Amino acid sequence: MKQKIIAIGGGSIGWGGKKPEVAAISREIIKLSGKKNPRLLFVPTASSDDRAYVRLAENHFGRKMGCRVETMYLHKESPSGGEIRRKVLASDIIYVGGGNTLMMMNRWKKLGMDKALREARSKGKVLCGTSAGALCWFRQGNSDSWKYYNPKAPLIRVAGLGFLGALGCPHYDGEKDREPQLKAMMKTTPGVAIAMDNCAALEVVGDKGRIITSRPGANGWRVYWKKGKYHKEKLTGLGWMSLAEMTRKG
Repeated sequence: MKQKIIAIGGGSIGWGGKKPEVAAISREIIKLSGKKNPRLLFVPTASSDDRAYVRLAENHFGRKMGCRVETMYLHKESPSGGEIRRKVLASDIIYVGGGNTLMMMNRWKKLGMDKALREARSKGKVLCGTSAGALCWFRQGNSDSWKYYNPKAPLIRVAGLGFLGALGCPHYDGEKDREPQLKAMMKTTPGVAIAMDNCAALEVVGDKGRIITSRPGANGWRVYWKKGKYHKEKLTGLGWMSLAEMTRKG
């Protein structure tokens, strides 16, 4: 079964009653499931199971997009590994919300969520999410996890599940420290980074990937150092390409 992943750089799904910024990407997530009314499991671990975020996700994907939404609480609750596995595998889409990536990954490993997601990947479930919910699919992520405890803390590398062989970076155009700190981070990081602006996402089906967007001007980028020179290359508009090519230094 082919893996299916959509990693979103950021963008609102309707905070403050405003029009969702990523509706086009949400529709692509549903299309990728192959079902008109798919079962979507919302996982808000990174936001500490924030109930307002849950209501927003249920409204966006449920009432507006026609999904049958269920939420799995893993921060405030501690379900068994068997219960986690059953809920994950009963879903067509697993959507991971944003927040503290490091806290989320540690919690997942403690409860066995990482194992359930590996099985879901092998069964062709749609794995997706935004910000922290995008970084978790990569080998590593450019994360603001320390900022939850100290606003002046630098961005850090956080290990993800490793389904995508690169370092992921969200909010590339939405936060002023992302681009310069990613540039510095990649100087000591092997391979490449895939950086995604707000309203841009990396869509992966099998061993191919492409950048999709929900607003004009949003882009995905390949970022790396080679022979002492820094490279930042736009991936938007290139269409489907092999992941090997996408994550290769030019």
